[in-house]
Parts: sequence; structure tokens; C-alpha cells
Amino acid sequence: MKLNASYTSLVAIGDSFTEGMSDGLPDGSYRGWADLLAARLATRVPGFRYANLAVRGKLIGQIAHEQARAAAELRPDVATLVGGLNDTLRPSCDMGLVRGRLEEAAGRLAPACGQLVLMRSPARNGPVLDRFRPRMEELFTFIDELAARHGALVVDLYSAPVLGDQRMWDVDRLHLTAEGHRRVAEAVWQTLGLPAGDDWRAPLPPATAAGWAVRRGTDVRFAREHLGPWIGRRLTGRSSGDGRSGAQFCARSGKAFWITPADDGDPGPVTGWHRLEPSPDVP
Repeated sequence: MKLNASYTSLVAIGDSFTEGMSDGLPDGSYRGWADLLAARLATRVPGFRYANLAVRGKLIGQIAHEQARAAAELRPDVATLVGGLNDTLRPSCDMGLVRGRLEEAAGRLAPACGQLVLMRSPARNGPVLDRFRPRMEELFTFIDELAARHGALVVDLYSAPVLGDQRMWDVDRLHLTAEGHRRVAEAVWQTLGLPAGDDWRAPLPPATAAGWAVRRGTDVRFAREHLGPWIGRRLTGRSSGDGRSGAQFCARSGKAFWITPADDGDPGPVTGWHRLEPSPDVP
């Protein structure tokens, strides 16, 4: 596929980063970078189709087994694959297994789509990053190797200092804010060879230092509402994604389905999506 083409379909697979947390909408759903990218691509071509199969908390083995197959069956113009970071943040991580599952997912997707897109994910500055940096950078080196083997594009978010700024991250310190997701969508858009809307790497204005009491209150809230539950799930082997399916995935049939703009005849911004009529084997 040529860059700067009129892409007619997009499938996104991965974990919470691609699902869209924490870019929340009033109805409790999320609208992350993949949704923003799809809405923007849809304005370029009639009949655009989109499917987001990502599920929070998923490890790369689950992404490879549960999402990559369903995504490949749709044969999209563009497929994005982002995964493995959840694995690297676990105390015990077999990086050889992570590499193998990433290779499996990329090997399944690349022949089935027009353009595979991989990512070097962003990372919030701080002690957590410092502890797990070697694993993350090993993962990103392998992603570059995968891209070379499969003709994939790589969106390098890790090297953008602005995405390490704590103001780009939600109070859970694990997921990007709405502005962070908007910048990621712009980065993918530009990597696909499409005309830049703005400079997604542009730094934020200088930060105003918060007082000790504010910082302490923020840390206590984080520990109570986010860190404690996260540790609890690690200790019990549970995941925030248990029992969940991707937004455009039918658990009963085991198949993904397309959505398309509800106002497809309108050249303006996408205001809503509807499911395409399913094939006979998709309920």
C-alpha cells in the first residue's frame, strides 16, 4: 500500500492504550486515539469501515490469540498492533515469550492487511519507568526488527519527551489523557503519510509546581483508587479485562464486525457510528 493513500478501513488491536482509557465520554465509554484516527480517516473516503478489538489488561499472548485472528479475517487496509507493555510491567516476565507472541500476531496480520502499524509506546516519567526501562527498550528494539521483516510502519511515541510529561497522564498514572490520545492519533496519521494537522511533539507550557499538600493528596488518592486495586489484581491473577470483549467483537460467534459512519453521506466530521449488516455467520 502506498502512503498517503485513501485508506478505506482500519482495525485496531491491543490493550487499554488502544481501547482508549482514560479518554472518557459522558456515557462511560472511551474514545481514544484509535477512535479519533478512524473518525478522521472516515472524512477522506465514503464507506469507511472501522473495528476496535482492544481490551484493557490484555497480555500479548491474549492479543495474539484472541484479537489478531479476528482482525486478520476482516482484511483491513490498515491494522494497528500495540501490545506487550502489560507483560513488561509484571514482576515476572518472559521476554522470549513476549517476542514470540508479538511475532505470531504480526505474522498473522501483515499478510492480511494493506499496511501494518506498530508502536514504540509512550511512557510516563518516574520511578516505575526507571525500574522497567530495560524490558521496555528490549521490547521496542524487537518491534523495530518486526517492522523491518514485515514491512510495517513504526510510530515512535517513546522518543517524544512531551508524552512523558505527567500532565499527559490521567490520575491513574497508567493511561493518557484526552490530549495525550489526540497527539497519538496525530502521530499515527502522519506516520501513514497524511498531511500534518499540527506538531504532536510540541512541548506543553512550563508547569506550575504544586504545593506539598496537593502532591500528598494526589499520591494518597492514587494509592487508594488505583495502585491498591492494581496490586490486588496482580496478586490474585485477575485482570481488568476479564469478561470483556472488544467494542467490535462478538464473543458468541468469535468474530469481529465493522462499524461505519452513521452520516456517511455527510462530508463533515463523524457524529456517530453504526454496525454494518453482519454476514450470515455473525449474529
